[in-house]
This record gives sequence, C-alpha cells and structure tokens, in this order.
Amino acid sequence: MSTRILLGLAVGLLAGAALSGRSSSALDLLSAIAAPVGQLWLDALTMTVVPLVFGLLVTGVGSATSSAKAGGVAARAMLWFVILLVAACALSAVLTTTILAWTPIPAGSLALRAPNSGPPVLAATGAWFSGIIPANPVKAAAEMSMAPLVVFALFFGFAASRIEAHLRALLTTFFEAVVATMLLIVHWVLLAGPIGVMALGFGVGAKMGLGAAGTLVHYVLVVAAACLAVTLSAYALSALIGRISPLAFAKAALPVQVVALGTQSSLACLPAMITATGALRTSPGAAEVVLPLSVSIFRAASAAANIAVAVYLAHLHGVVLSPATLMIGVLVAAAVSLAAVGLPAQVSFFATVGPVCLAMGVPLDALPVLLAVETIPDVFRTLGNVTTDLAVARIVGRPRDGAAAIGDENECAEPAR
Repeated sequence: MSTRILLGLAVGLLAGAALSGRSSSALDLLSAIAAPVGQLWLDALTMTVVPLVFGLLVTGVGSATSSAKAGGVAARAMLWFVILLVAACALSAVLTTTILAWTPIPAGSLALRAPNSGPPVLAATGAWFSGIIPANPVKAAAEMSMAPLVVFALFFGFAASRIEAHLRALLTTFFEAVVATMLLIVHWVLLAGPIGVMALGFGVGAKMGLGAAGTLVHYVLVVAAACLAVTLSAYALSALIGRISPLAFAKAALPVQVVALGTQSSLACLPAMITATGALRTSPGAAEVVLPLSVSIFRAASAAANIAVAVYLAHLHGVVLSPATLMIGVLVAAAVSLAAVGLPAQVSFFATVGPVCLAMGVPLDALPVLLAVETIPDVFRTLGNVTTDLAVARIVGRPRDGAAAIGDENECAEPAR
C-alpha cells in the first residue's frame, strides 16, 4: 500500500509540475477536480482522529497499568518508558527547531501550506495551561482540542483501571471495539490513498513545480536526524546508567539493527533482541519481561519523529512555537505514542502525528503528502526504537548484586566521582 501511495504522489507531482506556470483550461479543470478530491480524502482521515486517539489512550493506559501491577521489573520498565519518551520528544523538539533555524525549509514550499494559514501567531506566555483540564470533554472532542482531550482520556483510563473487574472488562471491550472500527475505516480510506495523495500532489506540483521534491527531501533528512539523535542517545544511556561500554552495547545491538533495517518492524526484531541479551548480560528473566513490553508500547524514536513532523509543519505554516507550546506537544506526543500499540506504520503516522499538530495549533493539510514519503523515515524510526529497547533492557536488567557484577568488570565503567 505504501508503494502505491508513494507512486500516486510521484504521478501527481509530475503531472502538476508539467502543467505548472501554464495558463490553460486543462490545468484549471484538473485543479478544480483535484482540490476537492484531495480535501475529501484528508477529511476522511481526520474524522477518525478523535475516537481513535481516545480509544487508544483508554485501552493503552489500562494495559500499561495491568503490566505494571504484574511485577517489579515491569513497573520499573514502565517508569523508564515514560521518562525516556518525554526525554526523546524534548530532544527532538529542540534539535528540529535548531536544524530548521540553521537550514530553513526550502523557498517555494508555500504550496504545502494550508489555504487559510495566517501570519505567525505566538501564544501569550503563561496562557498555555488555560483549559488544559476540559470543563466539557465533549466540547473539547467536537473542537478537536487535543491537549485537554488527552488529559481527560488519561484520567478516564487510570480511573477505569481501578473500578470493579466486570465493569472494567465492559469498558475495555467497548473501547477496543471503537479502536477496531476506526482502524477499519482508516484502512478503507488508505485504500483510496493513491487517488487522494495524487490529487493533493497535483495541486502541490502545479504551484511549486519540481521544487516540491526538494522540500520533501529536506523533510525526510530532518526527521531522520531526529531519529538518529535518539538512537545515539541510547548508547549514552546504556553507558551512563546501564554501565556497559558503548563498544559492548554496539556489538550486541548490531545484529538487531540489521534486522530492523531489513524488516522495518520492531516486533520482527524481538527474537534477535532476546538473543542479544546474552551479550548485554542482563539479569535472568528481566529481558524476557522488558523486551516484549517495550516492543508493544515503547517507541522512543517514533515519538521523537512525530514531534519533529509537527515542528516541521509549524515552520512550514509560519506558526511560531513558544516553549510552552513545545512542551504541550512533547507531552501529547509521548502520551499518544505510549497508547498507539501495534498500529500499522501508515495508520499510526496520522493517528499519532495528528493529535500533536492539533495540540500545537498546526494545520494538518500537508500530512497526507508527508505520509506518502513516510517509508523512508520509517526505517530510522525502527532503528531508533529497537536500539532504545535494548538500552532499557540493559538498564532495568543490569545485575545488581556483587557476584553478578563481577562478570561485567570489563564491560562496565565505574561512575564518575
């Protein structure tokens, strides 16, 4: 499906570029057809965001809470997941902002902007927390106010995990059904993806010509850089907190990373990750708990990439992001990523990036075009995800007793005094 969507984008861009700059009835007719078709396809995707995100958060919080109650190892792993997700998103927000300050989005990218994008707007300092607790959750959902909606969903999910078992089971079944229904709708919409993206690509190509390709390449490089930064951070974490040398960690991670590059699936890397725990010298049984849990719900590089996409689109649309707005985006990206369990890459792209953009006041109009080239950044997402999974496995499963630590003498560095 991703290949067909990418092909649709290429055809649309080339067709639009071929007719760009020409005053012809053919261009006017095709533009009049392409614009509403592309907008309808975008609206069809957008209509699933609120119920899908709310359902994912409620079921995800319940699942995470149950896992944490299962044992101390799982609880420690969940704590590290939350900390590292927020840290990865914050790193990505700062890095992406810095990169775009040094290498701005290529000139001529205005065609990717939303039609009604106004001048840059900066939220008033201190006003970001206003309404973060929704007085009316239904109104927040209707207005797609994602930050207060996420807060309500988190409260709802935690509360639901503490009610009577039979009532909790009913709620879980209901929201699992909502998520499954929304995913089926998204699947139907993505089947028409080549047509929708072709229509959107035609409009972009007609306005930008082949310069659109340069913007897309720039975008891919920026998002890949955010993912690589998280990947490199995993080496530092494993050395500083996991107390294993970067070289030893790199040797253990390399076979897993090769599988990740070939499959673009964290789940497919699980057997290789379990095998790598021998070289990581984790405590017996720890990795067997941490790694399946991390493959399911911990995607640090994906969360970092999501905030990078939102920051990129903010710069594209001229939305000035205050530190408070960036913080809102970081927290929403971390929460939504933790809940997006097992979604296909194309589905998770819109379901996880969309809420972040909405929370930061960034238009979604360019997301379908970026979705078409997501296959390339997805390689770096998976690479970063599996590397951070291994780092957490080492951190949580690091031998604590003196006897077990003897075997790590040559691998682990003494902490700085």
